[in-house]
Parts: sequence; C-alpha cells; structure tokens
Amino acid sequence: MGQYDEVREALWTRLAELGAREEKVQRDLRKLSHPDSEERAQEAENDEVLEDLSDLDRHEIGETQQALVRIDAGTYGLCERCGDRIPKRRLQAVRFARECLDCAS
Repeated sequence: MGQYDEVREALWTRLAELGAREEKVQRDLRKLSHPDSEERAQEAENDEVLEDLSDLDRHEIGETQQALVRIDAGTYGLCERCGDRIPKRRLQAVRFARECLDCAS
C-alpha cells in the first residue's frame, strides 16, 4: 500500500461526484425554456448560476486529475514553488493543493 492510497481513493470518489454533478448541470442547461417571459427571465438567472457552478466543477475536476497525476509521479505533497513538503493539514483541507501555505500566500 502506498503512502497516499487513501488520498487517491478520496480523489477518485470526488472526481465521480463532480462528474455526476456536471452531467446534471448540463442536462438542466439543455432543458427547454418556459414560454412565459417572467419565467424565462428567472430561468436565465438560474442558468447563469448553473454555468458558474459548472465552471467551478470543471476547475476542481482538472485540479483533482492533476493531483492524481502527482500521486502517480511521486510529487504529491511537495510544493511546486519551493519543493518543501505541504503540511498534512493543508492537504486534508485542500486535497489538490500544489503549494505550501507560504508560497500560496
């Protein structure tokens, strides 16, 4: 068992959750508009929120995928700027963290 097997499993689980949520958002965005103009205005606002969520999800999906690559490469948990170890507490809070707190500031 590798040092980051639990992290890898958690990242894969999160990736599946994000993928499912992204699919639901895309389905919701494809729904037909309501014929009533007031309803359409509300739907447009809702679509903006869904698009913002979708953008955030895609960003997190990319970061999560990159974290999995770093685990496989043996560089997970190392700051990409200074090379120091990223504290365990930071990695628990942000599993795809690329930088230590000092470099991220």
